[in-house]
Amino acid sequence: GAMARKIDQMFSHRWATVTDIPVISAIMDAAISELQRNYLTAVQITASRELMGLDTRLIDDGSYLVIESVRESDCESGEEADEHEVGEIVGCRGWSKRKTLFGGNHTSGRDAALLDPARDAAPVRAMYTRPDCTRQGIGRLIIELCETAAREAGFSRTQLMSTLSGEPLYLACGYRPKERLDVDTSKGITVPLIRMEKALWGQPEDGAGSTGFPKGIKFHCISPNPGLNGRYQHSNTRRILLRHADLASIPAIF
Repeated sequence: GAMARKIDQMFSHRWATVTDIPVISAIMDAAISELQRNYLTAVQITASRELMGLDTRLIDDGSYLVIESVRESDCESGEEADEHEVGEIVGCRGWSKRKTLFGGNHTSGRDAALLDPARDAAPVRAMYTRPDCTRQGIGRLIIELCETAAREAGFSRTQLMSTLSGEPLYLACGYRPKERLDVDTSKGITVPLIRMEKALWGQPEDGAGSTGFPKGIKFHCISPNPGLNGRYQHSNTRRILLRHADLASIPAIF
């Protein structure tokens, strides 16, 4: 739609490299400080840094994305446009084939063991948007890009650990809360987090049929997109991505 075209005109994306780490770290620091103020106390925000930040293994694995501006004045803060250079990083996020669900290099309890796409949900991790660039579609864009990459790697579900400030966006993107946690930190302060999941294809959710979509849905095929392993369209024109292997489990295709 028009919004998607506008976002495409405003932002581009690429996989992050180690040379991006200083800029990514600065964006993370600003986002942690500013975007949680309406949800956590100042003490909790400070403590939350133990649980957040960059896990450089995501960059090493080639699974961490950065979003860049492609023209000036993309982002706004209040009513005034914020001028910045073309090619400037305005957001970042990654997905992972490993067990670690959240946290940076300094976070305890990380596990680099590989997941089984046939059984496990792929973690979608470490999303940060520059505070003056929120509400521009960056979050939705980068979530969709990570989900597409996880899907192409064979995963049928994604999961993430959300902050309170991130929950509204994830709910709007189809994620559902599975567990609400108060996570302890070394400072003796607990930080509220929410583990959330989303079915990418073929996984039932509440009120869903065997394919993971609402019961009674009928599908018809439109032009496949090989880069996404086939694209099919629901009768209300909302596009749903499926693997070719899922076709056998769909009750009626027209």
